[in-house]
Amino acid sequence: MQTQSMKKRIRTAVFPVAGLGTRFLPATKASPKEMLPVVDKPLIQYAVEEALEAGVEILVFVTSRNKRAIEDHFDRVYELENELSEREKPELLEQIKDILPRSASAIYIRQPAALGLGHAVLCAAPVVGKEPFYVVLADDLIETSPSSENVLQQLHRMHEAHGCSVVALERVPREHVSRYGIIQPQEINERLYGIQSIVEKPDPEDAPSELAVIGRYLLMPEVMGCLEKTGRGRGGEIQLTDGLELLLSHAAVLGYAFEGARYDCGDKLGYLEACVEFGLKHPQLNDDFKDYLIKRISHLDR
Repeated sequence: MQTQSMKKRIRTAVFPVAGLGTRFLPATKASPKEMLPVVDKPLIQYAVEEALEAGVEILVFVTSRNKRAIEDHFDRVYELENELSEREKPELLEQIKDILPRSASAIYIRQPAALGLGHAVLCAAPVVGKEPFYVVLADDLIETSPSSENVLQQLHRMHEAHGCSVVALERVPREHVSRYGIIQPQEINERLYGIQSIVEKPDPEDAPSELAVIGRYLLMPEVMGCLEKTGRGRGGEIQLTDGLELLLSHAAVLGYAFEGARYDCGDKLGYLEACVEFGLKHPQLNDDFKDYLIKRISHLDR
């Protein structure tokens, strides 16, 4: 039977944005990788919009040095607003004023050392408190149908039904499993799995499945205690997957194979794919961009 607390929306989302973005150097030498634009919005804005759509009120950004651009992006820029107003550009003015609605609060926490994703999540513990929360990785840009739930909403629906932590899953090619945390699954239905264990970046021959945990999590607050007990794992970092593995020793964790298309924008090819796909669907660019691509491919085929 569901309790009333299970039916409450998740108020807090944690955005670990302290990573160095080395795969995009030199572009990310002085600018955060989360500020890389996909057409006309940075990756972090897509992630925040997804959280706001899911009902989040508190946005916790776990940052490091050289990440000030993220804070500036979600702040008001009155000089620019006045300039757009005087030039009578109401559409552009509306876009920059509504990036962060007044109903939402942004909190910035500095991660003191690059100790991994698990440590970044643990840095948010004072804000999260004793409530369930989301973790959103902006590198994973996920597109869903406008008429359907976004990924966080899908996870929340599973959480309401089962009252436990739920992580997003995607089936990946066997040769790519070493890039992800891979679960040992117990199938419940076509998309929902009980997680028996999680292995961080296994070799293909050792992977328990091809179901990878990707950058969307709905976590019960007990995971913070597990992360406190988790030592440094693979790569000398505190891994979130290791914390989840410890949580599994006394609590259920489910995996949900979400509905939608994911673009790995932490990878150059995935980022370029996202730019093309979002460009083709942009209301102001789609036709012209499509014509350009057709001409360009036609030229390559000659």
